Amino acid sequence: MDIISHLTRTVSPAVLEDDRSPAKKNLLEQFYAIFAARLADNDTYDRFANENIARDDQGFYDRVWTDGSHRDQIARELAGKHNVDVTAARGLIAMAAPLAFHEIKSLAGTTPVPQFLSDNLANYQHHIPAWASTVLPAGMLAATPAAGARISDTVSTAPLQHEEEPQGSFMKALLPIIGLIILGALAWALLRGCQETPEPVATPAATTQQAADDDGQTAVAADVEPASLRIATGENSELYACRMNVGDETLQTNVMDALTGVFGDETSKCRADVDDHFAIDMPAAAQLATILPIVKNVPNASMVIKGDNIIVNAPDAATLDKLVDDLQAAAPAMTVKAEGPLDEQSEIDNSLTASQAAMDDLGDNPDPRDVARALSLQVVNFEVDKAVIPDANKPLLDNAVALMEQVPNMKLMIIGHTDKTADADYNMKLSQERAESMKEYLVAQGADPSKLMTKGMGETDPIADNSTEQGRFRNRRIEFMVNDETVDANASADADVNDGMAITNDALDPDLNPLDSNNDDLLPDGDDATQGSAIDPTN
Repeated sequence: MDIISHLTRTVSPAVLEDDRSPAKKNLLEQFYAIFAARLADNDTYDRFANENIARDDQGFYDRVWTDGSHRDQIARELAGKHNVDVTAARGLIAMAAPLAFHEIKSLAGTTPVPQFLSDNLANYQHHIPAWASTVLPAGMLAATPAAGARISDTVSTAPLQHEEEPQGSFMKALLPIIGLIILGALAWALLRGCQETPEPVATPAATTQQAADDDGQTAVAADVEPASLRIATGENSELYACRMNVGDETLQTNVMDALTGVFGDETSKCRADVDDHFAIDMPAAAQLATILPIVKNVPNASMVIKGDNIIVNAPDAATLDKLVDDLQAAAPAMTVKAEGPLDEQSEIDNSLTASQAAMDDLGDNPDPRDVARALSLQVVNFEVDKAVIPDANKPLLDNAVALMEQVPNMKLMIIGHTDKTADADYNMKLSQERAESMKEYLVAQGADPSKLMTKGMGETDPIADNSTEQGRFRNRRIEFMVNDETVDANASADADVNDGMAITNDALDPDLNPLDSNNDDLLPDGDDATQGSAIDPTN
């Protein structure tokens, strides 16, 4: 885990605000390494382990280094190294310390912070300058590099010592040093340029999972999507919808603990996609205990946390403005924004592009879960009260059939969802019809009908609020899931408890009539069979 990069990405923007000076950014990077090494000391951490450290507690830095001379040395050395005013350096450090502390605690999860930082010492040790040995516990500085090893540009080294030589040989001795300085400067400039080159605007937001190999070098894994959390509240501020995408169970547990602390048993409705396709850290995780109560107090609100961004919505402008301001104050390291107006065509176009790109990236012998995830990215914008597949989705679905042939043992469940604008029974019926319509189209293009099952959820499984146009748009959706034994068991249990949410396949009643004499109905009991459906208007 690249702790320094994470802190630079989450804490530095909150400290620097509009001042994006490279010198101050680099000063903070080096301070984070020194700060992490200090917190790795059990005696130091135990002094405030049971304190509730506020994020704006600028006196916290004084409690980490109780020796005033050490604090002065840190500010003086960092200011001199990065050409920053000493007073300004002290202010930056004092602001950064409590924010960095909370982020490190979030990254550590259930692991004690000193142990977490000690286990990951090799990850940030090379950022610690030599002079810091006087303000840190013994053993925190990296060993002297072997010949030919790369020395971090953040590590201070003592001047080269040499014997006095006759004047005639002075230039000969100096030339190699000058050459090394020039080469070092060029290498440093190239490295910094690579690090500070901004990501192209059109590049999808993604992070990288990193780990140290046996040689201490940082190994970069494939790009991953940022971890995310999407929640919505109901009319009585209850937890109305909850989804998360996370990279491991540790992060899932941390997020669920925070949700349970605020919403209690209502968190049982949360659904999590835990997969190494997603990041294992969430920048806002440390602030969830503060963020979630703010959202809970706003009825019919929604919030999406993804990467460094928090996007929120609420039924009226005044409530939304206050929600944005309150969340920004609670999570200064995050960027909090109000959700923009709904642009349906843009949403559809972007979703189809993302879905096709995800399918193109699957490669040979794809994981069925990745296939289902890629197909679920598309927005299927059915006409009101209709279950006819839009023409815009058909090229993508045609490609999906070809993809399914590469995974012959894959079975998928197609799940239909609606918003809450109509009667619940009607919505259940409509969602089932839309799922069936999707299956029928895929089968018509060559998909094996025995490998596709359907389920209508109606309005019972929202992912957003139903009080805003944007929320209702997101709730009207088609999802794909891998239909394995676990899913079958869970779905069967759902069917037993929730009338009408039965899993279906071709062996079940083909005329969608819920009022016939058998007990394999695809639609909820009580629907008026004389009204038919968009799939079979005559039943």
